[in-house]
Amino acid sequence: MRRPILLLLLIILLGFVTIGCGPTPSPTPTPEAPTPTVAPPKPTAVLPALTAPPTATALPEEGGPVMAFELTSAAFKQGEAIPRQYSCDGQDISPPLAWGDPPQGTQSFALIMDDPDAPAGVWVHWVLYNLPAGSRGLPEALPTDAQLADGSRQGKNSGGRLGYGGPCPPRGTHRYFFKLYALDKVLDLAPGATKEQLLKAIEGHILAQTELMGKYTR
Repeated sequence: MRRPILLLLLIILLGFVTIGCGPTPSPTPTPEAPTPTVAPPKPTAVLPALTAPPTATALPEEGGPVMAFELTSAAFKQGEAIPRQYSCDGQDISPPLAWGDPPQGTQSFALIMDDPDAPAGVWVHWVLYNLPAGSRGLPEALPTDAQLADGSRQGKNSGGRLGYGGPCPPRGTHRYFFKLYALDKVLDLAPGATKEQLLKAIEGHILAQTELMGKYTR
C-alpha cells in the first residue's frame, strides 16, 4: 500500500515543481506616451517699409538770394522789338504789362524802365512805385498823373516829366529794360521821385525782382 501512495505523492510533487519552475511570462510592455507634435511656426508677415513723408520744400532763408518772378507784355516778347506806338515816333503810350504771383509778404511793387545804351549814359524812361500788392499788371496807356486812382505814384524820367516816356533813340538799336520789384513795404516816398531816390528807398526791402527787355531801332 505504501508504494502506490508514495508514487502518487511523487507525481503530485513533480507537477508542482514543473508548474513552479516554468518560464516566467514576460511583462507586458507599457506603451510609450506619444510624442506631442509641435506645429511648425507660422511665417511672420513681412510688413512693407514705411515711406517717409515727403520733406517740405524749405523756404528761402532770410538774407538769401532774391527770388525771381516773371514779367511779360502782350505787346512784345523778351528781346523782341517794341511796337512803334509805344515810342516817341508813335503815340508814346506805355505798353501793357503783366506779372505772376509775388512771394508772400509782398506789400507793394515798384517799376523802373531805362535804356543803358543811351549816348550820355543810362536814360530813365519811367519810374513808378507803391503799386498795390494785389495788382498783377498795368494796362496800356497808363495816365501820367503824379498819383493814380489805386494809390500808385509816378516819379520823374530823365526828360524831367512824370510818368512814361517811350523809346526815342537818336539812332541805331537800343535796349529798354522794364524792371519790376516786389517789396515788403509801402514806400513813404512822395510823387516825383527820381530813379536814384527810388532805388535808395527800396534798398533792403526787395523780396523779388524780374525784368523784361525790348528793343527799338531808329
